[in-house]
Amino acid sequence: MSDDLKARIIRLARDFSAEAHRGNLPGWDPARAPFQPGVTPIPYAARTFDAEEVAAAISATLDFWLTLGPEGDGFESELASCLGVRRSILVNSGSSANLTAFCALTSHKLGDRAIRPGDEVITCAAGFPTTVAPIIQNGAIPVFLDNDPLTLNARLDRLEEAFTPGRTKAVMMAHTLGNPFDIETIHAFCQRHGLWLIEDNCDSLGSTYTLPGGSARLTGAFGDLSTQSFYPPHHLTLGEGGAVNVVRDMRLKVLVESFRDWGRDCWCASGRDNTCGKRFGWQLGELPEGYDHKYIYSHLGYNLKPLDIQAAIGRQQLKKLDRFGEARRANWDYLRRGLAPLEEFFEFHLPTHAKAWSPRGFAWQSETGPRCSPSWFGFMLLVRPGAPFSRTGLARHLDEKNIGNRMLFGGNLLRQPAFIQLRKERPEALRILGDNPGADRIMNESIFLGVYPGLTRPMLDFMIETITRFARKN
Repeated sequence: MSDDLKARIIRLARDFSAEAHRGNLPGWDPARAPFQPGVTPIPYAARTFDAEEVAAAISATLDFWLTLGPEGDGFESELASCLGVRRSILVNSGSSANLTAFCALTSHKLGDRAIRPGDEVITCAAGFPTTVAPIIQNGAIPVFLDNDPLTLNARLDRLEEAFTPGRTKAVMMAHTLGNPFDIETIHAFCQRHGLWLIEDNCDSLGSTYTLPGGSARLTGAFGDLSTQSFYPPHHLTLGEGGAVNVVRDMRLKVLVESFRDWGRDCWCASGRDNTCGKRFGWQLGELPEGYDHKYIYSHLGYNLKPLDIQAAIGRQQLKKLDRFGEARRANWDYLRRGLAPLEEFFEFHLPTHAKAWSPRGFAWQSETGPRCSPSWFGFMLLVRPGAPFSRTGLARHLDEKNIGNRMLFGGNLLRQPAFIQLRKERPEALRILGDNPGADRIMNESIFLGVYPGLTRPMLDFMIETITRFARKN
């Protein structure tokens, strides 16, 4: 009786979704709500789903497990398999993923390799603040490299200069707007100096990178740890949510889980007891021997878990990842072709290791060198200094036409109020290499548009037409 009733409820939920959520269907779905130019909003990014995600959420809600459970186990396993990593650990946001990943590397259990207050971590100036915030929050010192305005990733010509023997412990950077950073150079640098590498993969799920002589691998599988975000604008959505990926070293799994789960020493999953077989056989700290291992805390942790309902949604989203990535690449290419006549006004985003674009594709810096295939998070326009309009003027015009657009997140983070205040109060809390003119140019002249899988051809045509008219009119 209950099974039949649940099936009826889920069937009705699918019917409801088909009617109520037509505007969230993928762009290729003929049932998607029609587009009205200038009336229908074109977001820079949005959740893209169909009735299967709604049905999965309703099913999990009716089961009422709520905290991470069977759906969480399934999603973690499937995500790890997709990325080709040892383990994926769900958290409640991409920012929490960055925090948890970094905290794991501060654990005393890592001995001399642990990141301690005063140690240095190399990052870059332009991007999202929570790529950098965990470094400062844990008392380490971020060392800022400049950004390349065309790839948006770190410029590595001063990478060795950023290294301080005995103090530099890690590199923590994001693959920006889906464009992988120069993994070959950074991975070799970390190997040479014995450094940890955290890949912030929040904008780049589904992007690939090919090392010389190797096959394409997904980003998020090159560092020691990597992070994901499942906030609605990202490649997959759970509403909120994120993940930390343990690439090789399973020692890090227990540490990530500890900081996610209150700092506890126990690794039993929620609702399970005595996985280690000696729950009352431990003696740690100054606790009495036999103190319940479930209540022994080796770290000062947090509670950063998502819900099982979110994981149920994620499992359906993950099935669509390949097609979502294809749509992002196709939408980016369509915009690039359509806006190619405007090169007198704009410079355009380039993948790392590419030197030029043509309608035939990208030209690479080396025929035998590394290359990448971004699963683009956005389409970046860099307004040329001599253009008869400003980036802000273009942004205002796009807003008037209901076309979503964004700056590159925090721009040059070192210009943000929080970092200005930090430099006033504790100038020793960060180290900056040079003036970062690339990050400033990104801050002042760049804007990005959407390429997410919910866009349709009429939407893309309207974006191209609107930008072309604006540029030619000024």
